[in-house]
Amino acid sequence: MSHAEVSPGVFVAYETFGDPSDPPVLLVMGFGAQMIAWHEDFCRELAARGRYVIRYDNRDCGLSTRFDDHPVDMGQFIAAVGSGDIAAAQAMVPYSLRDMAADGLGLLTALGIERAHVFGSSMGGMIAQRMAIDAPDRVLTLTSMMSSTGEPEYGRASDAAQAVLFGPKPADREGYVAAAERELVWASKRYGSADAVRELAGRSFDRAYYPAGVGRQLGAMILDGSRADALRGLRMPTLVVHGLDDTLIDPSGGRRTAEVVPGARLVLLADMGHDRPRELWPEIIGLVVEHTAAERAVAEQTVVEQTSAEQTA
Repeated sequence: MSHAEVSPGVFVAYETFGDPSDPPVLLVMGFGAQMIAWHEDFCRELAARGRYVIRYDNRDCGLSTRFDDHPVDMGQFIAAVGSGDIAAAQAMVPYSLRDMAADGLGLLTALGIERAHVFGSSMGGMIAQRMAIDAPDRVLTLTSMMSSTGEPEYGRASDAAQAVLFGPKPADREGYVAAAERELVWASKRYGSADAVRELAGRSFDRAYYPAGVGRQLGAMILDGSRADALRGLRMPTLVVHGLDDTLIDPSGGRRTAEVVPGARLVLLADMGHDRPRELWPEIIGLVVEHTAAERAVAEQTVVEQTSAEQTA
């Protein structure tokens, strides 16, 4: 594992897999999750298919820079957002989703990579979308998995999933690992595994238990608002993947993303929830390899340009 300074005073922890001469794929993780949620075996299998794979910890998570000097009172934040006092809410959060997107782009710069295929999952999909919006010249292709556009009417969590996401988590290792089983509420109905979620929870706790960062990440995600209009302006090949078992971000989030991005390809996986079960890795990796192949990217770009021209006419 290494660290890179991605902006003044902000460092991200990262790891790479594969040959640097292969096409780079930047993996962007979701809300409160460390880069190890992109399982090492997954990264190695993708690298074995001819991709230079980069995974990293978002700011305020894992072993990347933490913003301890900016505590967020979530009760006050939610009250400000609920009352429509966005200025007050913004003043509570020290960074934006745009800043988190800039971290990923800064990592590419630090690695000497001008352009990369960007693959984001959950909040990571939102960050990846923001990268594509803000720096389209840096993004070869976009893959947005189990994510949404930021429009509140799409991708809504079920009450049960929301209760688990925002519910209190034990601070001791044993309790933390046991409580992770609650996350099966949004997992694949067929492949969801209590052993798998406990194993990841244990490794995450041992590596970098840091619950303080999730409030700031949540604030950045909420305050990014709707990206729908900006997504309509994208002109790069885009793949949208969503699991039909997802109760944390309803599949309508993926459908809406594919609807607004010109020429986007939508793939709905029947046996995936808000997870990436090992049994589906061959399919997911195959989709990403196909999407990031040079000849595929050229063909998709042609479709995007034709779609844009038709919409303009």
